Amino acid sequence: MDVRVKWVEDRSFVGEAGTGHKIVFGTASDTGPKPGPSPMELVLIGTGGCSAYDVVHILERGREPVDSVEVSLDADRAETDPKVFTRIHMQFTVKGRGLSKAKVDRAVALSVEKYCSASAMMAKTATLTHDVEVIDTAAG
Repeated sequence: MDVRVKWVEDRSFVGEAGTGHKIVFGTASDTGPKPGPSPMELVLIGTGGCSAYDVVHILERGREPVDSVEVSLDADRAETDPKVFTRIHMQFTVKGRGLSKAKVDRAVALSVEKYCSASAMMAKTATLTHDVEVIDTAAG
């Protein structure tokens, strides 16, 4: 895996993945607005994306009728440098027709505790917790 980051101006950067996909990120400066997510917001987004991907994959392999998966992350960071994440809570909302709550809970636990590389790295400095809400879309 390879990426490249280029400084654009002020506190704005463009990150480019080896696949050619690009993202603008940075922080607000004295002279300009915030151009996009901060680097640490991207780390948190990546953690949520990694786990959401796993959950979808696990449920689809188990032939669960999943319609959508959303994960909201709430985090705290250390007050001193390096300001690593110290607490991350992940709230999963999984929707589908007649989903098994037990299978969804298992998929989330497997992702957060075993398969998601990003959450494994975050767990080195942060306490990771999660909750799961299952919404049956067949129930009207």
